[in-house]
Amino acid sequence: MADTVYTAKDYKSGQPRWCPGCGDHAFLASLHKAMAELNVAPHNIAVISGIGCSSRLPYYMNTYGMHTIHGRAAAIATGAKVVNPDITIWQISGDGDGLAIGGNHFIHAVRRNIDLNMILLNNRIYGLTKGQYSPTSARGFVSKSSPYGTVEDPFRPAELCFGARGRFFARCAAVDAAGSVPVLVAAAKHKGASVVEVLQNCVIFNNGTHDAIATSEGRAKNAIYLEHGKPMLFGPNKEFGLMQEGFGLKVVKLGENGITEKDILVHDAHCQDNTLQLKLALMEGPDFPIALGVIRDVEAPTYNDAVNEQIDEISAKKPYHSLKELLLTNDTWEVK
Repeated sequence: MADTVYTAKDYKSGQPRWCPGCGDHAFLASLHKAMAELNVAPHNIAVISGIGCSSRLPYYMNTYGMHTIHGRAAAIATGAKVVNPDITIWQISGDGDGLAIGGNHFIHAVRRNIDLNMILLNNRIYGLTKGQYSPTSARGFVSKSSPYGTVEDPFRPAELCFGARGRFFARCAAVDAAGSVPVLVAAAKHKGASVVEVLQNCVIFNNGTHDAIATSEGRAKNAIYLEHGKPMLFGPNKEFGLMQEGFGLKVVKLGENGITEKDILVHDAHCQDNTLQLKLALMEGPDFPIALGVIRDVEAPTYNDAVNEQIDEISAKKPYHSLKELLLTNDTWEVK
């Protein structure tokens, strides 16, 4: 009997209740397509979220799902993975849910390298609670909770992930299905903690926050799609590229000053040294393109495998394996 082949429709459930034009709609469609490409049975998938607009996503999945509590998605996803090692787990969080109250759980899930697909939908605002600034809002950002502009520097998710010894980091634009689906597939295939930053627009409280890459034309001009083993070229006609300059990077134009494709850096997502990968992840305009695609993808032991292997190893050395066996291990007496 042939294995079942699933389609995107097999993972859909319910009618999404987000604002018209919200980036969550586009991302949800890409997630359904990615799951179909991975072809994991819906009953072998769990989607776990915290609180926020993006955290409604489990309701629209025909899989197991848990809509949990604010900032605790990573903690609950960790427990679910450790006791169900064969289940594929997608953790869905917003920038507020995942990096504010959930920031501690985020960095430790990454540090432990738990086999989770951690999706961070970053619209740089608290949407569900009606427009307060978030940990990723830019300094000076005016919002309901910062009417005169924030006086804080924001978290940069890539920097936080790399600082926690993250082994997988990727980025995509919510409206870019062609770029999002392969990133999500790669995240799921990576064994360990996969962090995907999704640049997503909030049409109500922070409209236009990712305008530079909101259209295909904008992405051609202002973004670079990184692919392992391929030269770092970008631009409408791939006429620009990245070269190393000292300890940094510089943008060059092919044909100028004798520069050819051979002079352009080649992306290595599997390099253990994350120095160049972090520089790529932190690029931002107007002088540099924003990096999309898989930026880092390095294998390492996972926490969930290590814990279960340790349990098996210690259990094998014990003379008992249940409460009954424990009670019968030492001397026993029968009272009549």
